[in-house]
Amino acid sequence: MAGSVKEMIAAANAVVPKITPAQATEMMAKGGVLVVDVRDAPEVEKSGKVAGAVHVSRGMLEFRADPESPYHDKAFDKAKTVILYCASGGRSALAAKVLKDFGYTQVFNLGAFKDWAEAGGAVEKPIDTGM
Repeated sequence: MAGSVKEMIAAANAVVPKITPAQATEMMAKGGVLVVDVRDAPEVEKSGKVAGAVHVSRGMLEFRADPESPYHDKAFDKAKTVILYCASGGRSALAAKVLKDFGYTQVFNLGAFKDWAEAGGAVEKPIDTGM
């Protein structure tokens, strides 16, 4: 058992491959991919998200990913490739490890949202409600 967050992230990074924005774009182009943003809602509202990504905050991931949960999201399918990201790569590494533990086999950590955006990846901006 890890004794610190740093150790937990290192353990997650040891079992979940980190990919570049270019690699993520290639995977997404092939289809059968679920992209998951695990940041908190205010972060997503401020900056937008990867185009086509599903937003599931880190605290709800297990409930959305588990088919036995009443909160299961049907977008989560163990046959799909799953790419996760957050603000810096730490939460997405931990989230990806959880999915591996749940039996998802094709799981990857894209890391930081800003890296995606800076690489020219497609971003969906939040809807301006005029409020």
